[in-house]
Amino acid sequence: MTIAITGASGPLGRATAEYVLQTTDPREVVLTTRRPEALADLAARGVQVRRADFAEPASLDTAFAGVERLVLISTDVVGARLDGHRAAVKAATAAGVRHVIYTSVPEPVPENPALVVADHAGTEQALRDSGMSWTFLRNNLYAHMQTARIQQAIASGRLVSNGGDGAVAYVTREDCAAAAAAVLTKGGHEGQAYDITGPEALTAADLVALAREIGGKDVELVEVDDAAYAAGLRAAGVPEEAARVVASFGAATRGGFLATVTSAVFDITGRKPTALADVVRTALKGS
Repeated sequence: MTIAITGASGPLGRATAEYVLQTTDPREVVLTTRRPEALADLAARGVQVRRADFAEPASLDTAFAGVERLVLISTDVVGARLDGHRAAVKAATAAGVRHVIYTSVPEPVPENPALVVADHAGTEQALRDSGMSWTFLRNNLYAHMQTARIQQAIASGRLVSNGGDGAVAYVTREDCAAAAAAVLTKGGHEGQAYDITGPEALTAADLVALAREIGGKDVELVEVDDAAYAAGLRAAGVPEEAARVVASFGAATRGGFLATVTSAVFDITGRKPTALADVVRTALKGS
């Protein structure tokens, strides 16, 4: 059986590939990327590296040839990726792919204000309509992305948040990759949507408590609205579109769209998910 992972030169795709190669003959693995040279080391291990660009549908026909099961990793062009995702779904269908595992987002429903929702909801619908079997892995926010935030809070004595009292079930990228690899290689899970989460949901107040514990000093929680939060990000050098997206996750947090905690990581992989506190403590150890 030939299996494939798109976006394999990106962090999630690469991590997924490494898990897959722990249990799978490299000759049965196809890795697609816009930058084949970035995967030269994996090609040397025997995997098939194929160029694929979702913006160039013709490249996908060759990329997906002979593939039976596929991890479709969402691209990072927020608000402009749905056409590319649809092109990938169409090409996978034409190539005879039987099952697609798609990395989505929690609760991709119209009520969710996160700006990434429309892309993910549209891709999920394209897969439902495709005739292929599918699995949706709805990954929560990455735990490691909170490390710099907590480090900055310790340094400044302030943690700024627009998430209100809402909580987030932060998950590690490694746990997301392990889940994707397990579904890809072990089969099953057809027609299932899983929330891929960490072991607990944490509020901004919880992050403040963690910052105080690690830093050994007082940290104040500063609550702001979405506009002020986005303005603060822009002032720190974050591009306009990225600032709007990050601020929208705060709105989603307030609405409870990121708070669900599940046992999916353990159920799928047999390993317990890593807690955000452990990620941050390890990253900041000695700093």
